[in-house]
Amino acid sequence: MPELKLRILWLIIGCLLVALVVFLSLSSSPVDTGLSFPYEDKLYHALAYFSLMLWFAQIYHDRFKRSLIAVLFIMLGVALEYLQSFDPNRYSEFGDIVANSTGVLLGLLIAMTGARNCLVRVERIIR
Repeated sequence: MPELKLRILWLIIGCLLVALVVFLSLSSSPVDTGLSFPYEDKLYHALAYFSLMLWFAQIYHDRFKRSLIAVLFIMLGVALEYLQSFDPNRYSEFGDIVANSTGVLLGLLIAMTGARNCLVRVERIIR
């Protein structure tokens, strides 16, 4: 696997993405996209965790590290759902945990394809 030359930058961006997911999950006023369709929030949960997993899979190509990151993101999703139960403006749902975990697993599966080298390709273009 090729080494990322901008690894620190990619890790900083990844940490900011995690912080954004944590903030949005614990904010007392959830984001309203103005869209309305069945299971809309589940789609957003899955997309958020899919993005996190796929991002970090770009940085860590080792199978053990990727699996560990997947477990940590699933645990993060469970913990955030639990913490939401303490906010009277939010509520915790098992369906959100399933959506979060599904997003992580889809990100992990996509990372097994050629998509695992997107950041490498970006670095080649900008250098």
